[in-house]
Amino acid sequence: MASSPNTSRFGDYQPISSELFRKLNPLEAQVILRKGTERAFTGTYTDLEDAGTYYCRQCDAPLYSSEDKFHSGCGWPAFDTELPGAVTRIPDADGMRTEIVCSTCGAHLGHVFLGEGFTDTNTRHCVNSISMVFRPETPKAKAVFAGGCFWGVEYLFEKLPGVYAATSGYTGGQTENPTYREVLTHTTGHLEAVEVVYNPLEISYEELAKYFFEIHDPTQANGQGPDIGNQYLSAVFYRSRSEYDTALKLIGILESKGYRIATTLRPAAVFWAAEEYHQDYYDLKGTTPYCHSWTKKF
Repeated sequence: MASSPNTSRFGDYQPISSELFRKLNPLEAQVILRKGTERAFTGTYTDLEDAGTYYCRQCDAPLYSSEDKFHSGCGWPAFDTELPGAVTRIPDADGMRTEIVCSTCGAHLGHVFLGEGFTDTNTRHCVNSISMVFRPETPKAKAVFAGGCFWGVEYLFEKLPGVYAATSGYTGGQTENPTYREVLTHTTGHLEAVEVVYNPLEISYEELAKYFFEIHDPTQANGQGPDIGNQYLSAVFYRSRSEYDTALKLIGILESKGYRIATTLRPAAVFWAAEEYHQDYYDLKGTTPYCHSWTKKF
């Protein structure tokens, strides 16, 4: 088994930018930030039976599918499992219970209880309604990757089963809503990147990350192919500790095979969609990417 590479080369894990968080009202902040609890049977979603997905109110990460929701009679929404990698368990300060938080932003959700026999999983996630936002849709998660010119990266990601859409854009810099011409000056700090919206029940983050490493050259340090410059660098913009650990694990596997990986790992930042003429570039031209193609590496 490949060991993880030295994190000093890739940067230690850092939480994502609070710029990605929704502003909370006082009641929401009391529960989500200060670990409060709604009164039983008062939450909006306690008895909701509609089909859809429950998202984190603070960062909009998908947390639970309605298919895993059940009535426990406890007075709060109950789920017997979470979406893959969505929820983190932490020993509660009272030393008796186990707190559950959003894996992406650390928002307090509630507590998890085991051994009660409500469902086959023998697990109950007891969640505050105010910690969530419900949408009548299948789960939509986001992942951001930079691997050179975004045209080719977007084109290839959009072909993957389980991917709803891929959008070309800019991220990781200091200029708000940058234009393509501004990014070309190498002064904004942004990388050309692609935001992938996917169904985590159909394709995992690890599968996406593997594919990312296989559709570009992660050993090139100064750009990608003939595209040279800091906007063309290779990077994974992780949203959670799980995503960071997954990317680091994959890098370890590749380096055990002799690849010297130049990809950097960076906490997710604001993603700015590129101008419309950059979207679906190769589909509109009727051609295929000139410096991106799939090569099996794992």
